[in-house]
Amino acid sequence: MEITDQTIQKLANLSKLTFSETEMAELKSDLQHMLQFVNKLNELDTSGVEPLLHMTENKNMLRADEPKSDFSREEGLKNAVLKDEVFFKVTKVIKK
Repeated sequence: MEITDQTIQKLANLSKLTFSETEMAELKSDLQHMLQFVNKLNELDTSGVEPLLHMTENKNMLRADEPKSDFSREEGLKNAVLKDEVFFKVTKVIKK
């Protein structure tokens, strides 16, 4: 695949960006280098190599979902600006 000025212009249009002529030339050069690198990788023989789906063999490494209280209600409410004995109070934000 060859990177052309039309390709750069299309990418700029899709990304809602504008480039000067020098920026377009730099971008074109950078994209051509990236494509050359990918084409170099395509030359590798990957037959017999299984696709990598996960970095490790571990699956569903989740902790048990057990309810616990890290602090008491009083500790949770002690720094609240507005509160009563049980709940936080907030200012009204919806007008009827």
